[in-house]
Parts: sequence; structure tokens; C-alpha cells
Amino acid sequence: MVELNKKYQINVKKFGFINWIGFKSLWLKECNRFMAVWQQTLLSPLVSSLLFLSVLSLALGNNRGDVLGYSFISFLAPGLIAMSILTQSFSHSVSSLMIGKIQGNIVDMLYAPLSALEVSMAIILAALTRSFLIAIISIGVFSLIVELPINNILFIFIFGFLSAFILGCLGFIAGLWAEKFDHTATVTNFVITPLSFLSGVFYSIDKLPNFFQTISHINPFFYMIDGFRYGFLGKSDGSITIGLIYLTILSIVMWYVAFFLYKKGYKIKS
Repeated sequence: MVELNKKYQINVKKFGFINWIGFKSLWLKECNRFMAVWQQTLLSPLVSSLLFLSVLSLALGNNRGDVLGYSFISFLAPGLIAMSILTQSFSHSVSSLMIGKIQGNIVDMLYAPLSALEVSMAIILAALTRSFLIAIISIGVFSLIVELPINNILFIFIFGFLSAFILGCLGFIAGLWAEKFDHTATVTNFVITPLSFLSGVFYSIDKLPNFFQTISHINPFFYMIDGFRYGFLGKSDGSITIGLIYLTILSIVMWYVAFFLYKKGYKIKS
């Protein structure tokens, strides 16, 4: 038997604990995917937020009183920005997996020397990148239109990060579960949109009856919006400490579920 030259022997490539090259490549691929259609992924959320701001401004006029010591428009603007962060982070993760499953190229990730940790984190962090770009663009544009004070940029970053990360994980899970885009629309219509609109984006929950205030304090979207708004206004409807702990625990749980399902090949391996 002719022995193969050592030069051509097949070996298992050693990447260390994390395949940083593969992780970075997948993250860049995901970022390039949304940058290629930036009009839809970055500009469209800004236009939607500005439409909300314009319609509510025209509908309420000057009759709306102050909220948390600020004008209603100043109160509303951070909530609209946060809502864009949430929806777009979810949209990126879920569309990434759905497109891969429908087109059949998800096998490229399954066959690549990438662990479940690397794949899940690369896609979720790409969703986070998209959300932060939208946040930066929105804050810049909104600052030119309305009075938008910045009280603590650290809280803006922390709550923006946790919010985008949680929704990126939820999008990843929904992308694994869904078999067609109608299924992802179900999650958007019956989970994301209701929780977003009932989170205090358009109102202060101290005006609600006690029963509905209690329900609001269970809604994680409330803490996402409230903490993000606190970074701008320095005032909040709920406890910032409780919100920070709640969202941190939720982000760990959501990521682990996304990681575990992908590792087990849920609905992507026969």
C-alpha cells in the first residue's frame, strides 16, 4: 500500500476554543447582508419612527401635557428609537435563518467548522450591530427635530445592548422554529407588536389603573423602553435596578435557549 505523503494527510483543523476567523467571517457576512440593502434595513425604520412622531404631534397638537417633566414629543422620541432597535434586531436574526432554510444554503453553516456558540453569537451580534447603527442614525436625526437631552449615555448603551440582544435571540429562536415567513409574521403580530405598544412607548404607565401597572411591570419590553428612555431624560416609570437585573437574566436565558436549539439541530437537521 502506498502511503500518502505527510503533506497530503487529512487532519482535523485545530482552531482553539473559538474559531475566531470563522466567527468573524460569519458576522461580516451577516453585516454585509443588511448593508447591501441599507435603504430597507437602516433607512426604513427611521422613516417609520418619524411618521409616528409626525402623526402623534399633529393629532395631539399642543394640548398634550408634560410627561415626566418633559414635553410629550421629548418623552416619545426615545421610545420610538428603542422600538426600532427591538423590531430590527428581531427582524435580522429571524430573516437570516429563514432565508437560509428556504434557499437551502443553511447547510453552509451546518457543514462549516463553526460551533453552535459561534453561529448563534455571530448572527445575534450582527443583529445587534444593525440595531446600533439604526440607533445612532435615529438619535442624530431626532436631535435635529425635537429637544432630545442625553442624561447618561452609559444607560443608553446598556439598555440598548440588552434589548437588541434579547430580541436578536428571540429572532434566532423564531427562525429555527418557523417553516415559512407566515410563521415569523405570527410572532411579530402576536408577540413583538403587542408587547412593544403596551410597554409605555406612547404613555407613562403611572396613568394606568393599578392592575394594568402590575401587568406592565411583568412585560420585559417595558423595562427595555423605560431604561433606554432613562438614559435620555434621567427619569423613569419603573425601577432601573430591577429592569437591569431582569433584562440581564432574560438575555442569558434567551441566548442559552437559542444556543441549545441550534446545537440540537432543531428543525434544521433531519
